[in-house]
Amino acid sequence: MQVQGKYDARVFLAEQMTRTQGLRLKRLSEEAYQPAQYARDLSFNEAARRIQVLEAEIELANSF
Repeated sequence: MQVQGKYDARVFLAEQMTRTQGLRLKRLSEEAYQPAQYARDLSFNEAARRIQVLEAEIELANSF
């Protein structure tokens, strides 16, 4: 049980994107010319979603 107002570092770290995700997202956002897609404070799930979208966009662009 979490005490209201108390900071739980484990929960915070579990929700943050990983270093690997951050590096991948930064590279993909630059490759797709969409630097605004990268932000340092994204959650793990949001980073995963953005990575997936950028990979799909790059794959589509490379198919032409």
